[in-house]
Amino acid sequence: MADGDYESVLCVKPEVHVYRVPPRASNRGHRAAEWQLDQPAWSGRLRITSKGKMAFIKLEDKTTGELFAQAPVDQFPGIAVESVTDSSRYFVVRIEDGNGRRAFIGVGFVDRGDAFDFNVALQDHFKWVRQQSEFAKQAQNPEQGPKLDLSFKEGQTIKLNIANMKKKEGAAASSRSHPAGPGGLSLLPPPPGGKGPAMIPPLGEQPPSFPTHSQLPGPANPDTPLPWPQPSATATTDVWGDFARASGSASSQNQQSTGWVQF
Repeated sequence: MADGDYESVLCVKPEVHVYRVPPRASNRGHRAAEWQLDQPAWSGRLRITSKGKMAFIKLEDKTTGELFAQAPVDQFPGIAVESVTDSSRYFVVRIEDGNGRRAFIGVGFVDRGDAFDFNVALQDHFKWVRQQSEFAKQAQNPEQGPKLDLSFKEGQTIKLNIANMKKKEGAAASSRSHPAGPGGLSLLPPPPGGKGPAMIPPLGEQPPSFPTHSQLPGPANPDTPLPWPQPSATATTDVWGDFARASGSASSQNQQSTGWVQF
């Protein structure tokens, strides 16, 4: 069974009225005020179904569902369904009996929202029909579809900011030339003649302490200046040795070889 053989329901409205439509006197359109709205010819239920590209407006009995009249619709808007000129709740529908006989009747909705749903259901169906037709044409002739044009139009230019690109490249090269130490800090190379960066003593070890003022031997006379501390020959730890070595002959040789000047 093909997809077009399935019948789907688009809209159902429980109460509509059917009116006799007089012949149109001119091309000005139908007017619902001429239909004797207080005396409908029939009342029942309206149902819109679709089968393939066709839509069908079916007027049925509320209780039994017996078909009163049916209007095939092949396009909307069109001659099969027309709006009246003086109201949005009434339409002129062309019904067929299947034997070639046709007649125009008036269909009115009690609620304005029901009339809106009736109109939208037909619009959506035939919008879908047009889309399916376009998809089928594109599938048969893919070269006729819209193509994406990426070419430059006349007078159109493109601008590149080379200066910012060079700045970013220079910043990246600078960050690569200085390796980062612990915690993201950059480590500078030690000066010539030095012994490398100072080492931080491990936890639990204290750095060598220097004698404080209270530990120095006090003079007998308060006016006598304090003597400069002298290294002891028997001391195991030379407090001033590092300073003496730092200014010794090794540093002088380094000054001569590297060109550094000591102040």
